[in-house]
Amino acid sequence: MSRYEDLIKKIGIKFKDESILDNAFIHRSYLNEHKQERIESNERLEFLGDAVLELISTQYLFNKHPDKTEGELTNLRSALVQGRHLAEISKELNLGEYLYLSKGEEASGGKTKNYILANVMEAVIGAIYLDKGFDEASKFVNEFILSRLDEIIEKNLFADPKSTLQELIQEKLEITPTYEIISEEGPDHDKEFEAGVYFDEKLIAKGKGSSKQKAESEAAENALKDKSWQ
Repeated sequence: MSRYEDLIKKIGIKFKDESILDNAFIHRSYLNEHKQERIESNERLEFLGDAVLELISTQYLFNKHPDKTEGELTNLRSALVQGRHLAEISKELNLGEYLYLSKGEEASGGKTKNYILANVMEAVIGAIYLDKGFDEASKFVNEFILSRLDEIIEKNLFADPKSTLQELIQEKLEITPTYEIISEEGPDHDKEFEAGVYFDEKLIAKGKGSSKQKAESEAAENALKDKSWQ
């Protein structure tokens, strides 16, 4: 029985070479404890999947919204491929359960960390593209990612959270939000950053991400959800 039987049923894709899918779930931390094995992390597949996802998303938006400007299309695409959105879909597909992590990373909740789940989603897209080709990858992205576009537009989730927060705070409080990196964890090749957003030196919300920019973006998102400061 395949390790991925439930996942294969959910996504409707049967791999010709399941080792490619297996590679999509190998987190870099796992390599540290399995140096004797000839394996590589999912980072190359993640790199490939990111490019495939961007192309499919761009093509879809270009065709579906001939009335929108370049800037509007860019904002919509950013919302579709942002880490939080991809992590949510990863959770729905239960991708975290298939991850190969170091004992330490798993103990720290690695299977539920948004940035790891977002990265594994991109790696899975890369694996589908490698094993089944562009059309199958496109079908997967359309079904599980692009299908959320109407919801994103309806809830105005396509606006950049930092820009949205800045406009809102300048209008309501006449100040400009500032951001600080609160902490960094992990080795240089696999860091997790925690950022805080401040209004007049008061910490309003925090966010985490695999880069400082992503952490700040999540902090802004969380501040927008938190109405206590208004």
